[in-house]
Amino acid sequence: MTALRSPRPLLPLWAAVLVAAAAGAILDLAFPSVGWWPLAFVGVGLSLVTLIGRSVGGALLVGFVFGAAFYLIHIVWITRYLGVVPWFALAGIETVFMSVGAVPLALAYRWVPRVLPGAVGRLLVLPLLVGGLWTARELFMGSWPYTGFPWGRIGMSQSESPLAHVSSWVGVAGLTFLMVALTAAIIEWLRRREFSRWTTAVPAAVMAALLLLVPAFPTQDAGSLRVGSVQGNGPSGYFDARSPDAILNAQLAATAPLLGEDMDVLLWPEGGIDSDPLADTGTARTLDSLAERLDAPLIVNAATERDGATFNTSILWERNEGATQVHDKVNPVPMGEYVPDRWFFEALAPDLVGLIQREYTPGSNRPFFDVDGIGIGLAICFDVIYDDVIWEGAREGAEVYMFQTNNADFRDTDENLQQLAFARMRAVETGRSVVNISTVGTSQVIAPDGATLDSLDAGVAGHMLTDVPLRTGITPAVLVGPSVQMLLGWGSLLALAVFGILTRRLRRRGTTMTPTPEGADVIEK
Repeated sequence: MTALRSPRPLLPLWAAVLVAAAAGAILDLAFPSVGWWPLAFVGVGLSLVTLIGRSVGGALLVGFVFGAAFYLIHIVWITRYLGVVPWFALAGIETVFMSVGAVPLALAYRWVPRVLPGAVGRLLVLPLLVGGLWTARELFMGSWPYTGFPWGRIGMSQSESPLAHVSSWVGVAGLTFLMVALTAAIIEWLRRREFSRWTTAVPAAVMAALLLLVPAFPTQDAGSLRVGSVQGNGPSGYFDARSPDAILNAQLAATAPLLGEDMDVLLWPEGGIDSDPLADTGTARTLDSLAERLDAPLIVNAATERDGATFNTSILWERNEGATQVHDKVNPVPMGEYVPDRWFFEALAPDLVGLIQREYTPGSNRPFFDVDGIGIGLAICFDVIYDDVIWEGAREGAEVYMFQTNNADFRDTDENLQQLAFARMRAVETGRSVVNISTVGTSQVIAPDGATLDSLDAGVAGHMLTDVPLRTGITPAVLVGPSVQMLLGWGSLLALAVFGILTRRLRRRGTTMTPTPEGADVIEK
């Protein structure tokens, strides 16, 4: 009986570390502000190459280097006002998750060829499992700890690419899966070096065709809504010096040119009001007057106090009625809008944590307003990156989305463009227009196909008055999105476990795998 030998790594460890660092930096270039979307495939591909044949320890190391290189660059905008400690803390925990999540990928490259050494196993099953495990890692990082941080998802890098439309069928998670699976399939095809046999290219070709040729799911035209949206460019940053009602007054000044214009609804950004209009009678009178002069309802946002709790609240304000509907932000930002386990983190960084005085409570009401019979889906700032918030709005009957955000703490960084890319992906994924309005920019109106209908540059006060297309019909992404995530997440981990069990049985039987010079492993008895 002979021992079962592991496949040889494609790269020595020192070279894999260097390649992993380059892969992380290259992957960041696929996202805004650079936005060279094909580089997502390059970054993912280089990362996978470093894991082939790697031991568990080696996978942890190269996964750590890849994660650090990506996240330290990708979210450097955190340092704009908050400094290096939050940057290193968030990038650090995401890097650890990337490192641990690299181990299942390395095990897939080790186990699948042992169980299925032929072309089907190497060219089809292995890429599909690798794509699923990468997606499972994204889904985990996007949900834990606390509410997670689903910011660097591969699918989100494609907002400006011809591949974005695939998200209307399988969601952003499904797009990530197909992109990574295609990349892994190409790598395996190249490793086999059987270029004269055209059948070996079929799995990669089919995946590429799915990404390139499947049209966006068609939603139905339902008319249009005339939307006024205002970017006040007021002093809305956490550390901005401001007088009382300075942000409200900036919004009012930028709204003034819209007085006398015909519109169906006026949209203001997150934090566009300094005081609680549900409790402050002066602010309430101001909103009443504005709604009366515009002859249109307002969708505004402010911090509100209700039942002893503080919420980040979007409010539908109607003339002569005041606040008729509210929606509270579902996922307040940990360490930004509240401090989880404050006793623990204050012991680590009391001065920094002490800056966060307000503790927002997560909302439980639906992200949806009914405005004169028109369904409007909502997402407040970072809620745009959470699939469940977006899907719930569509299922409630949204015909258009209105996203309110405040990017003032990240002025002059890539953050607002990265978040805008997420908004664009949501338009394509749901087949609905999006009005994305920021306090300081960049603000845009985005068509259901991802095209820009109207725009305001960052750092300027201004307004948009846009006839926004309405759509009805639920895309498959919204309908089956949770099931797709369940299948790709838990299904991939279960499949990996099965391959691990089968590999162990082969080892007990004394089956030996030897790698060929071309890298195509064969089984010997």
